[in-house]
Amino acid sequence: MSSFPQHRVHRIATSVFFFVAGLCFASWASRIPDIQAKLKLSDAGLGSVLFALPVGLMASLPVSGWLVTKFGSKRILLVGGITYPLMLCCIGLTAYTWQLVIVLVFFGLASNLLNIAVNTQAVSVEAEYGRSIMASFHGVWSLAGFVGASIGSGMIVLHIIPLYHYLIVAALVIATVLLFQHKVSAHDLPHDTSQPLFVKPDKVLLQLGIIALCCMICEGSMFDWSGVYFRKEVVNVGKLSTLGYVAFMASMATGRFISDALVTRLGARRVLQVSGIVIACGLLLAIIFPYLVTATIGFLLVGFGVSSVVPVVYSVAGRSGTMAPGLALAAVSTIGYFGFLFGPPLIGFIAQAANLRWSLALIAVLGFCTTLMASKKSLKI
Repeated sequence: MSSFPQHRVHRIATSVFFFVAGLCFASWASRIPDIQAKLKLSDAGLGSVLFALPVGLMASLPVSGWLVTKFGSKRILLVGGITYPLMLCCIGLTAYTWQLVIVLVFFGLASNLLNIAVNTQAVSVEAEYGRSIMASFHGVWSLAGFVGASIGSGMIVLHIIPLYHYLIVAALVIATVLLFQHKVSAHDLPHDTSQPLFVKPDKVLLQLGIIALCCMICEGSMFDWSGVYFRKEVVNVGKLSTLGYVAFMASMATGRFISDALVTRLGARRVLQVSGIVIACGLLLAIIFPYLVTATIGFLLVGFGVSSVVPVVYSVAGRSGTMAPGLALAAVSTIGYFGFLFGPPLIGFIAQAANLRWSLALIAVLGFCTTLMASKKSLKI
């Protein structure tokens, strides 16, 4: 890459780290059914355990931001890029539920450390380009999720246990991190150190945060429960229990790569309205017709539905006229991340009381709330 312009080198290196982050997360998510079977967890038990990961993620938000601010995103990329895959290996080593809970907390911490650092890099690269390219970075993350889910499917077919699967992924990830770490930008954008860590959003930002919350509940549910749903509810799924997750990640990645063009042509409000309808329709299709083909198509639709929501919400929030872009994004992100925090455990509790189909029906309703919130006239987008 020595012959490339500096800004392009930075973009490629940042994209690599987005790919690394997505690959690690998808590797974990693709083997959740195997981890559940290994530890003999009920659906409610799995839901409780899954609560640990977003707890670690939420707890690390201020710490990660402070570390990136103090030491720079380039250094923290190296730390997060190595710690994250190592925690993935630790998941494979767990033999008891309490061990998995502890490891998932640290897995969430490492995930967010890498996430804050790589998004800080993305903001710097955007400034170098002078135009919005954030959606493409998130598209790379989703593409990595598709690759990770596909690898996970292959590992299951080959009867390779999660630990060996995770060790292979960790070795590849760490080698990639060491190779590209020096290619990222060494300078983050200037910031106002007097700005508070937590801010109270105004009405518009609160509405955007709720939209992000509904979408992230849907995303989190697909990440953590799609494999379990296919294994337990879909008829004649056989060894294709990860097919729904692969379909979801593939369509989400595709949607994010075309998100900017759709917003330009249709407008942010229309894209959000259509996204909510597509999410709800996809989930209802998978629920009403729990067969391999129809459920896979349903999860494809869900992936397309959620793909544009978070990039659009972040883009609109960043242009807020009442708050600095960084503070506005922090406020919306904090509200949205509660979707990851409460969504997957909620699925488990409802599934234990009724079944997974009822759980996904609730998620379909929340997905449609994206359409309702985006249709409010008070939401100026």
